[in-house]
Amino acid sequence: MTMEDLGALATEASDPRYAELDLMSVAELAQTMNEADATVPAAVQRALGEIVPAIEATAARMAQGGRLVYVGAGTPGRIGVLDASECPPTFSTPPELVFAIMAGGPGAIVNPVEGAEDDAEAGAAAIDAAGIGPLDTVIGIASSGRTPYVIAAVRRARELGALSIGLSCNVGTALSAAAEHGIEVEVGPEVLSGSTRLKSGTAQKLVLNMFSTISMVRNGKAYGNLMVDVKATNHKLRERAIRMVQTIAEVDRDAAVAALEAAAYDVKLASIMIRRGEDLAAATARLGAADGRLRTALEEN
Repeated sequence: MTMEDLGALATEASDPRYAELDLMSVAELAQTMNEADATVPAAVQRALGEIVPAIEATAARMAQGGRLVYVGAGTPGRIGVLDASECPPTFSTPPELVFAIMAGGPGAIVNPVEGAEDDAEAGAAAIDAAGIGPLDTVIGIASSGRTPYVIAAVRRARELGALSIGLSCNVGTALSAAAEHGIEVEVGPEVLSGSTRLKSGTAQKLVLNMFSTISMVRNGKAYGNLMVDVKATNHKLRERAIRMVQTIAEVDRDAAVAALEAAAYDVKLASIMIRRGEDLAAATARLGAADGRLRTALEEN
């Protein structure tokens, strides 16, 4: 794509409504940005027809042991890192289950690496290095939909039989063409022209929230709307675990604490121990037989 073609992208366009941005007061700037940001959820909603089948396919592969991998450069890459890094504490997943590949390597998370996003060969090589296979899902994220590193990574993942998804904020993109599932969340021009860390970045965060959360919920990582696989590593999370066991098992705080301490603060096991009147070994076996799904473990005879 030439520089002229790049200028034709909606995410690179200049919106005349913001032509005097530098003359606005702080209050006017805040109001303007807030109004622009408010349009993002509607853009995501318009793309749900593309998002839903992609998530369904992702959850199905993860149920078979597949991994969820985000690939991006710059802001999209950092958003992928953010979403992936939240999965272990939220869902007690191993770090290798959901992870991000950043153009330029880990150092590029903080400091931009010049030219990294243009290195298509490196994008394909990163997929090979990650050992991507048929059960894995690879989501390439690029606001423009034309980032060479990301397109090459998605194309290579598809060649290897992985589920390939392209997430961009323009329409008719090369990234969508390279992927099995193309998701295009058209957010329009940014308040600050070309600064795709704004509306585009917000849209990407919303969509990745859906992918990780829905895939985990569909694979037994929630009970109702409770994050029962939370890793209780600090006071706040231990208190949350206690409240969850109180709710699920309908017991007082002391009983919840006692069960959690016996179960190393595993909410699922503590809840089963109380509700089913079983010891830790029996509760562990029951949860394993239910494939980690708390509702199934509690209800099955």
